[in-house]
Amino acid sequence: MRFANRVALVTGSSRGIGRAIALRLAREGADIVVNYARSRDQAEAVAEEVRALGRRAHAVKANVGEIDDLQRLVDEAESALGGLDILVNNAASGYIRPVMEQRPKGWDWTMDINARAALFLAQAAVPAMRRRGGGRIVNISSLGSTRVMPEYVVIGASKAALEAVTRYLGVELAPERIIVNAVSGGVVETAALKHFPRGDAMLAQGLAGTPAGRIVAPDDMAAVVAFLCSDDASMVVGQVIVVDGGYSVVA
Repeated sequence: MRFANRVALVTGSSRGIGRAIALRLAREGADIVVNYARSRDQAEAVAEEVRALGRRAHAVKANVGEIDDLQRLVDEAESALGGLDILVNNAASGYIRPVMEQRPKGWDWTMDINARAALFLAQAAVPAMRRRGGGRIVNISSLGSTRVMPEYVVIGASKAALEAVTRYLGVELAPERIIVNAVSGGVVETAALKHFPRGDAMLAQGLAGTPAGRIVAPDDMAAVVAFLCSDDASMVVGQVIVVDGGYSVVA
């Protein structure tokens, strides 16, 4: 198994894409820190799924938008599971509103969770990875970083910032065998789409415009994350890998 004896922290892993990533890494041998902000029952359920795969799991409540919670996440990974080799910055939030209705609070909230957390959680994680001889960091982005989507302005801006952080971390940390990349999803069918004012229409439009003939599933994202966390991707540095079935190529 590719990740035997490795420990992975996946933020926002109680559901959706984060859950799929946690379970994919566990199936390939990793022990998992399941992070959640509110959904304790869901997080514990994911932890039980990980244990059913024969791996260790530890659920941690932490809001990645709070700086003080970031170091605690890493500390708990080390104390509960013995170290940290893989960090997946998946947790995301944001205010879905038109440009003219956005407010400073929504901007700050979204930036803190979606972009700032990736930088400062990486700062907290790197010393732990150094102690293990290297590591992998994967940030989860979206097409809204480069394309205009309805009412997505602050989330799109935060994802653009996240991709910039990915490049800077990638260049600075590669000499230490800590490899940093990002995975950008197209329209991914998760419960999060219910919060979008035109979620059903987005799914229909995404399906119609995807050459691969289906909507991206969380497992599709997880498969690419697993590749980037593997030794096979050791020379992929600071990149944003798009997983959208070809949607962005033709749309």
